[in-house]
Amino acid sequence: MASDTRFARPLFILHTDPVLRERVHRVGGDRFDCVDVGAWDTLIRLLGEAPLTALAVVDPYSGSPGRRELAPQLQVLLSRYPSVTVLAALEIRPGRFHDLRTLGEWGVSEIIALDRDETTESIARKIRSAQGRLMRSFLAHSLPSFVSSRGRAVLLAAAELAAHGGQGSDLAESLHLSERALLRWCERSHLPAPRRLLAWVRVLFAAELLDYPDQTVLGVAHTSGYATDSSLRRAMQEFTGATPTELRRVGAFAAAADAFLSELLRLREEAKPRAAPPGGDAGGGE
Repeated sequence: MASDTRFARPLFILHTDPVLRERVHRVGGDRFDCVDVGAWDTLIRLLGEAPLTALAVVDPYSGSPGRRELAPQLQVLLSRYPSVTVLAALEIRPGRFHDLRTLGEWGVSEIIALDRDETTESIARKIRSAQGRLMRSFLAHSLPSFVSSRGRAVLLAAAELAAHGGQGSDLAESLHLSERALLRWCERSHLPAPRRLLAWVRVLFAAELLDYPDQTVLGVAHTSGYATDSSLRRAMQEFTGATPTELRRVGAFAAAADAFLSELLRLREEAKPRAAPPGGDAGGGE
């Protein structure tokens, strides 16, 4: 039975190469909701309405006179939506190596080399390799401003460990900290304690995978480091208040990300000093 495209991950294509478009559509199948777009302003508008899990395959020179310079609209898009996964499809030839470095600096996730006869299979591999990048991009760019640079470093390190079953001691070691120092970093950055933080990051990673309609809950569980699908369901229920099926109906990653941000805000509020009651000192006097 085909997957319900209402909940498929959006994949926008801004490119005039008919062979590339056909191959990307073939890769998408039931896994993505593939949409061809004709202009940057349309793509930017659609991304503003799309879930965080959206992908885009673009011609980075689209609209550029003579195709000599990278399109400035691509930089605008990536700065406005840093969590979007963007793949740039172009011919790689002498004179464009500086452009390749610039695309990486702007935040492009993958390069599809049109002059190297990218097959449907190789394009599929590059799209699959984007798994997990959304979560890392979210942790790097979409956190509240009160999360310090140290807190962001902890979160990014946790993202590298979570899918591989890393523990709190592994997280401390990866940051060259003692476990006590790591706990202080988390407290001062209004982050959950290391063990719960790793559990949260694993939930976010699993939620991203749930947004692929062809992924089974059991497959997501194993990929995300859960022993069984039941353990994944328990974790999702505990951390987000919803089951995997319920999360898929509303956009799993976006819902899990909202729940995570809510916990960060709660931790920050709890860390604020309590104000003294009006009209008297806080201790009540002797």
